[in-house]
Amino acid sequence: MTTARPSMTATEWGLLLLLSVIWGGSFFFTGVAVRELPPLTIVAARVGLAALALHAVVRLSGKHTPTSPKIWLGFLGMGLLNNILPFSLIVWAQTHIESGLASILNATTPLFGVVVAHLLTSDEKMTGNRLSGVLVGFAGVAVMIGSSSLSQLGQDLLAQIAILCAALSYAFAGVYGRRFRLWGLSPMVTACGQLTASSVVMLIFAMAFDHPWTLPAPSAATIAAVIAIALISTALAYVIFFRILASAGATNIMLVTFLIPVSAIMLGAVFLGERLDPEDFTGMAIILLGLALIDGRAWPRVRRIATHALDRSGRG
Repeated sequence: MTTARPSMTATEWGLLLLLSVIWGGSFFFTGVAVRELPPLTIVAARVGLAALALHAVVRLSGKHTPTSPKIWLGFLGMGLLNNILPFSLIVWAQTHIESGLASILNATTPLFGVVVAHLLTSDEKMTGNRLSGVLVGFAGVAVMIGSSSLSQLGQDLLAQIAILCAALSYAFAGVYGRRFRLWGLSPMVTACGQLTASSVVMLIFAMAFDHPWTLPAPSAATIAAVIAIALISTALAYVIFFRILASAGATNIMLVTFLIPVSAIMLGAVFLGERLDPEDFTGMAIILLGLALIDGRAWPRVRRIATHALDRSGRG
């Protein structure tokens, strides 16, 4: 049986940071798309285009998608938890609340992830460091997003509950997705299968409820946003997601939601010339502290250094 490590390697941390940058853009792209397209149509286009892209890559790489009904039922379950439910809830919620508040609520994913993994796995049990690190990281996200977004809590309650339900769904997906490693499936094939199953379901929903053929033709900006969210924030993102999940486990992969606001703010500063405020740096520092608590490797060194310093001062 494959077990997850409590701490991640430098490569896995690098992939997690890359994933946060990719997913950080998804809130922006969704914000553009919802101005002209209904939620179910956006989600159907997102997973459908991503699935087509990954099928092409799988074929070109010489891999094959499985034919087992058991595995495809697993893909459908993963698609429901990781795509259909959370994507639909988040896109709908973003028609009612700002992306900043959505980011804060989405950052509850690791909190749910710690609890779900503790209850449903044998090798990702809750520890004091892990729980305290998650709470510290969530506080850092709230500081970065700022009091203006926090002041909206309680308004548009259904939309906020929708984001929380999406976060809970992601937490269950993290645990559910561990099975694909045990079945010997590569991250590429797993991502392709999950998105294919999601596409079939979402196409049916979009056709039944949105009637996309009756909608006005979207603008070039909206088309570009949908393509970007499909190919970058979905197809590429899920290959990386399943790569990290296979080796680092469900709780660690959920940490990406802490890094998404950091990536979004840094990208804005680098490419758009946006100014970084003091609370941005404070929030980043708090998030890094939370991640260090969760990782756990830094604290024994800190304790040794502190103990050595105290011994020297006592001798002095």
